[in-house]
Amino acid sequence: MAFSGHSARKRFGQHWLKDASVLDQIVSSADLQPGDHVLEVGPGRGALTERLLASPASAVHVVELDRDLVVGLKQRFGDQPRFSLQEGDVLSVPLTPPGDNSFNKVVANIPYNITGPLLERLLGRLDRPAEHSFQRLVLLLQKEVAERIRALPGQSCFSALSVRLQLLAHCRSVCHVPPRCFQPPPKVQSEVIVLEPFKPEQQLEPDLARRVDLLVRQAFLARRKMLRNTLAGLCPIDELKQLAHGAGIGLEQRPQEISPKAWVELARSLNRSDQHQQKL
Repeated sequence: MAFSGHSARKRFGQHWLKDASVLDQIVSSADLQPGDHVLEVGPGRGALTERLLASPASAVHVVELDRDLVVGLKQRFGDQPRFSLQEGDVLSVPLTPPGDNSFNKVVANIPYNITGPLLERLLGRLDRPAEHSFQRLVLLLQKEVAERIRALPGQSCFSALSVRLQLLAHCRSVCHVPPRCFQPPPKVQSEVIVLEPFKPEQQLEPDLARRVDLLVRQAFLARRKMLRNTLAGLCPIDELKQLAHGAGIGLEQRPQEISPKAWVELARSLNRSDQHQQKL
């Protein structure tokens, strides 16, 4: 029998979602249509995989690290032509589906211990585009991380992650997922979110993206300090004050009070200032 004798393994961060309502909300949020090619990360025993295969999607490709689960998944779904499986670490294996098609949607109950690296691989970074361009990602994350991703300026959980992710994708919450919805129950609350990456023409140009990334990194290293202290040294303080004012920023503010749009405007002004100085 598939998965006979297998139990969740802590080293893989395995907590299998069992709540039918949440599973259905995940699939509904993916808005799967004929022609969609879905990548599922960490399918576990296949509770979500089963629903994805029941959707109109043209193909469902899963990546699983646990060898024992790989055996069970092949037994359970191997005879379905729209199903394919790749064994290995999703952080390092080539994300290449069978045939000439590429993935356009991702559905994942992410192992919480690889959330940061996996988000970077799926969405890229401000200063480095992602390997693949996805239309939509539906992710089950630790609630604390989800809150940081979708936080608004001024909220206590607004962070560098908030700025970066909101400049890479539209973010919205789907539902809260308490520990009882998993087997075994995790010690933390969870949340399902939807990320819709911006199209290439909506993304920041590389030089601007790099400057934003550097600014955000520098400022949030000391999030409790005023910007006049954390950004000092970028240029003379009077010039910095003027450039910040033009971006709608006061140097007495702290980084968590600044919107992603304002960070972009400040970065653009600093780049222009550098270009002007180079011409002198």
